[in-house]
Amino acid sequence: MREAEINVPLLCEFPLPSPEKKSSSTGGGASIPGAVFNVSNSIIGAGIMSIPATLKVLGVVPAFALILMIAVLSNISVDFLLRFTNAGVSTTYAGVMGEAFGRVGSVAFQICVMITNFGTLVMYLIIIGDVLSGSQFEGSIHLGVLQEWFGIHWWNTRALSLLLIVLFVMLPLVLLRHLESLRFTSAISVLLAIVFVGISSVMALLLLWEGKTQSPRLLPDLASPTSFFELFTAVPVIVTAFTFHFNVHSIAAELPKPSSMVSAVRISLVLCSVIYLTVGFFGYLLFGDSIMPDILSNFDKNSGSSMGTLLDDTVRLSYALHLMLVFPLMNFSLRANIHEFCTKSSSTASDTTRFVSLTCFLLGSAYITAIAIPNIWFFFQFMGSTTAVCLAFIFPGAIALRDVPGISTRKDGILAALMIILAVITSSIAISSNVISLSRKT
Repeated sequence: MREAEINVPLLCEFPLPSPEKKSSSTGGGASIPGAVFNVSNSIIGAGIMSIPATLKVLGVVPAFALILMIAVLSNISVDFLLRFTNAGVSTTYAGVMGEAFGRVGSVAFQICVMITNFGTLVMYLIIIGDVLSGSQFEGSIHLGVLQEWFGIHWWNTRALSLLLIVLFVMLPLVLLRHLESLRFTSAISVLLAIVFVGISSVMALLLLWEGKTQSPRLLPDLASPTSFFELFTAVPVIVTAFTFHFNVHSIAAELPKPSSMVSAVRISLVLCSVIYLTVGFFGYLLFGDSIMPDILSNFDKNSGSSMGTLLDDTVRLSYALHLMLVFPLMNFSLRANIHEFCTKSSSTASDTTRFVSLTCFLLGSAYITAIAIPNIWFFFQFMGSTTAVCLAFIFPGAIALRDVPGISTRKDGILAALMIILAVITSSIAISSNVISLSRKT
């Protein structure tokens, strides 16, 4: 039988055996630790800084339960994707959606990925700009670390500082063609996230020792009828924090054994769940009910000591550097899907000019949007209620219910149906609550 070829957009070509031999094939030379770091890096993005705010909305116990539940559902949905990929001909998420629902399915997936990833990239740049050059929130001015250190000058304005980061940090990383090439930056990024969690935890424990912390609220405050529906606005934040499914196939394709991806995903989900639970609890303990949706804004204050100021700056800079290193992974998936969507083909790009042009266009567009839009938190929350929940739960569940290869069990069908129902209900309520909240403010 003649071998087919896997064609990953804008990547080099490597052979893939026929579908019936897919499970026993050997892919690239990537390692499981490298896959774990790449998956973990895909998971831990901007969502980590909003996790503490979900504890303020839900209370500690429901928030912890929701984080663990979404982690379990994410594992189930990824399992669906990998199983149906191995049982079919396609080797990409878009291809599996195409097998189940035709051209409409693959286009729906690509549009969701493009919206989710581009919005996430813009948000990363906005946050990095806030850290370096400050921001304004409800009339109050928050200085960035560059302005705190050197004063306000033309060279540390938001536009210029972000431009320098884009040109000298982002551009070299997004020009890498292989995900495995990012394994070292992914490892550093995950370590920086752990540093962020560690310092926040130490600061919270010190305040706890001094008796300066507030007692964390274990359960939500349901003083008014609207409070119940506001609880659902925390769901999109945690869903988005666990949305990494669009990178699963690209990372799995570079592993020697496709089955290794299951282990890599589970290890990553356990690691990231621990990080989310830790930063959520200690972040909430540190700032109490005064915590902001962006926890970095709470670190923009005069701590009264040089050591406290050093810790505040270390937390903000480590997180900004973390986002700089997460940026290439999100850009990788966005670039691949735009290429496939525009060309109607998943052929690899030996054309370096096309690769570089598309990469620079996406990076430039994200930069311009980040400068033009000062705050996209509401947009990000709506995105978490729509495109992100589709990628993480609705699409994998629909694939399992459609069951084109005929491999779904009764248990799979029940889990898929429950996953879709929960996603649709919670997202609908969250969108409605956000619309009501916006209308009241206007």
